[in-house]
Amino acid sequence: MSNVIEALAAALGTQVRTGSDIPSRNHADASGLQPTQPLALILPQTTEDIAAALKICHQHRHPVVTQGGLTGLAGGAHPETGEIALSLERMNGIEEIDQASATLTALAGTPLATIQQAADEAGFLCGIDLGARGSCTIGGNIATNAGGNQVVRYGMARRNTLGLEVVLADGTVIRSLNKMLKNNAGYDWTQLFIGSEGTLGVITRVVIGLHPKPQGIQTALCAVSSFDDALVVLRKFQQAHPGRLLVFEAMWREFMTVATGICGLPAAFEAEHDVTLLIEADMGEDPAGTEAFSLLLGEFYEQNLIKDAVVAQSRAGRNRFWAYRETPYEYGRFLPEEIRFDVSVPLNRMTEAVEHLRQEMPRHWPDAVYVVFGHVADSNIHINVAIRDMDDGIKKGVQKLVYDLVSGLGGSISAEHGIGRIKRPYLPLSRTEPERELMAKMKQMLDPEGILNPGRVL
Repeated sequence: MSNVIEALAAALGTQVRTGSDIPSRNHADASGLQPTQPLALILPQTTEDIAAALKICHQHRHPVVTQGGLTGLAGGAHPETGEIALSLERMNGIEEIDQASATLTALAGTPLATIQQAADEAGFLCGIDLGARGSCTIGGNIATNAGGNQVVRYGMARRNTLGLEVVLADGTVIRSLNKMLKNNAGYDWTQLFIGSEGTLGVITRVVIGLHPKPQGIQTALCAVSSFDDALVVLRKFQQAHPGRLLVFEAMWREFMTVATGICGLPAAFEAEHDVTLLIEADMGEDPAGTEAFSLLLGEFYEQNLIKDAVVAQSRAGRNRFWAYRETPYEYGRFLPEEIRFDVSVPLNRMTEAVEHLRQEMPRHWPDAVYVVFGHVADSNIHINVAIRDMDDGIKKGVQKLVYDLVSGLGGSISAEHGIGRIKRPYLPLSRTEPERELMAKMKQMLDPEGILNPGRVL
């Protein structure tokens, strides 16, 4: 092992750190796994630095874990014993905003919030948005194909990515900083790396397609009696105002109980309802759009699809509505240890999924606090389960219950957080053997020595 460290230090100098010089933040990601100090930390500043580092690690057959903002929840950036951590934190900066092409080119270690701010100042919107925007990086977003709050309008990271620069395991740099929506010149190799979680190559530069800024955002909290009614509201809204829906979040009864009874927020409505919806739409600058938004909600009320609703009259009101949806970020202050699930369930089976949880969770763990919430318009729900004095046996039991349920309903064990190390044992529940064999062939072709994020995904 000392040989690889010596070779890296000779090539990269002070960009290589070892021992106590490695910051504790690089010992763990946000997955909750036990912190592990990597054998060394590489802090490259250029693509050429990364190419040199990977070439050396490839020659020595030494494993490397890529780290971005370390906000991942699946253990993908969490170092294993003996691994070398490759942090892209110094690969940070906006390189170009092309007004004519409506694109932004940035280094992969640039925080998402920086991307969003630069797009906003240029008169555009970045379609990728998620709660960790202040610390997650654009390279990590693309490497995990991140989703987030506005997928129903702008799609996952994949749909927002036009071009990439990637360094392969042997140090080869491959580049297609494409700015065009149409480019069918052979295989689109960039798609292989989006969502590959750093197992096929290290993303170093990105070209993001930008969008027009929404004008006249309208926000409402709506109470419905069932998820089936929520689905009718979703489809009718999309039919009445095609392309205007930005956010369609669902928070089930248990979620709102925790938000008000434990996290201390005021009740959203006088009565308790099975599902609370957070709806946002881009209704345009014309006051008629604002009126149309409220009129449609009024129609839903008359049709008995929604039981109650309140529309935000200001930014403060909008923030107050979002405070309910963002309470999971505060659970650590109020609840015991959690297991957090990120899954997809076909919309026609969503009610079945929630009812199964309501029956089985109290039966197995009577003291468990569990919540169900999520983006739902894209089939994505999050399930958080908090149990006091949770041990490995309880964790495995809860994971089995949730993943067996999702698999049985034809869903996915990962909607937007990736597989990493934590979900790897459950991958067969969502991917067939031929699919996994194809993934393994891709991995073998691009990383024959298996040095890139080993043990993640596959």
